[in-house]
Amino acid sequence: MSQLSPESMEQLLGFLESVHPIGESLKTGLYKVVKSCKLKKHRLLLKEGQICRNIYFIHTGLLRCYYLLEETEVCTWFMRERDICVSVSSFYDQIAGYEYIQALEDCELYYISHSELEEIYRSHAQFNYTGRVLTIKYLKDWTRQMRILRMQKAEERYLQFRELEPELVQRVPQKYLAPFLGMQPETLSRIRKKLAGGGGR
Repeated sequence: MSQLSPESMEQLLGFLESVHPIGESLKTGLYKVVKSCKLKKHRLLLKEGQICRNIYFIHTGLLRCYYLLEETEVCTWFMRERDICVSVSSFYDQIAGYEYIQALEDCELYYISHSELEEIYRSHAQFNYTGRVLTIKYLKDWTRQMRILRMQKAEERYLQFRELEPELVQRVPQKYLAPFLGMQPETLSRIRKKLAGGGGR
């Protein structure tokens, strides 16, 4: 881990200011506490049973979140550049979690600890608005995902996900994308072949 370079900090501040303007004192406070780390492809950022101590901003790379159900991996989320990466219940309650977070590509991450984030919220009231906007965004994304998975058939789920997230369809390996969409890899393969052959939209 290391402190962010001035260039990296400017990139992070640019993202935060795209959500809501932030003052100079908040910028100074963030510069003191935000750190960076690198995570190699296939390495785990978090394991089941660990407490998620940090909240991460993805500068480069792709990660997945999953849990184990009777030794079967159930993928729940993909996170890429300009996304926030965190195990929600573990981080905000500071309790042992049930999720794994794994790098699907080499990643560079910026992060801040739970205690540091709480101090920023206490010291800089305007940053609470930024946190609220980001929380609402991810709640809306989660709700949309649940609707897709629970109310549509397999081919419809894939088609809508492809429409909404064409980049992730290309970047995420099929063995991880299929369980995320609630289907077996063989089913996803058949759907892709059917669509490629002109048998779908």
